[in-house]
Amino acid sequence: MSWKEYISFDPNICHGKACIRGTRVFVSIILDCLAEQMTDEEILENYPSLKKEHIQAALQYGAMLAREEIISFIEDQG
Repeated sequence: MSWKEYISFDPNICHGKACIRGTRVFVSIILDCLAEQMTDEEILENYPSLKKEHIQAALQYGAMLAREEIISFIEDQG
């Protein structure tokens, strides 16, 4: 399974933000739910247009973004 099958970027839908194809559910919403320790079942209950594959695709997309971006942190030596 590839996240590209399930996630779309259309400037006419949700201002081009990553969302689940055929819905208006942002990938970021799914990732936020997971970060808040919601289960897949809770997410699917709250967003009935989603399927388990959509949650997995959101995770794959998030992982891909984390690998691609380099963030430098400056630690306070105080």
